[in-house]
Amino acid sequence: MIKIDRSNLKRKLEPIRNPFLSLARSIIYQQISTKAGDSIHGRFLKLFGRKSPSPTALLSFTDAELRTAGLSGQKAKYLRDLARKFLDGTVNPKLFGKMTDEEIKEHLVRVKGIGPWTADLFLIFALNRPNVLPVGDLGIMKGFQKVFKLRSLPSEKRMRQLAKPHKGEHTYLALYLWQALDE
Repeated sequence: MIKIDRSNLKRKLEPIRNPFLSLARSIIYQQISTKAGDSIHGRFLKLFGRKSPSPTALLSFTDAELRTAGLSGQKAKYLRDLARKFLDGTVNPKLFGKMTDEEIKEHLVRVKGIGPWTADLFLIFALNRPNVLPVGDLGIMKGFQKVFKLRSLPSEKRMRQLAKPHKGEHTYLALYLWQALDE
């Protein structure tokens, strides 16, 4: 079993104030470089001026306006679906405190453009849930391979076996594995 010293973890967990913006950011950054994501996200935020991004405000923009931020047509559709699902209550962040991780994931994956990986990262970085192991993340797979000296990338089943001693603290194991890759 590996020993995880939380005080030595470089990534710190801080709860977010705007779940809508956090999920929108996740959609914006999907399948693009961090640099491109930073640029598009910055232009996206400028669309809102001084107002905090909200579902209603997002739906007021035309596709052309969203494209000026650098969003593809597909990502604009995903963001509109996210906004609608916030407004109709399909995604209700006020209920998150009473919901299990799995219930939150079930809610989030109803949004086009949000899959299990995005939901896991939202649980970790937005809600600071302590027991999330994003087994679909390539960095986590590579982290397991490096830390546990495996010859190849592990299967989901193997990662879950290796993570058993850290039950209840899988999030901190994930942070440790990502950090091990960076070192």
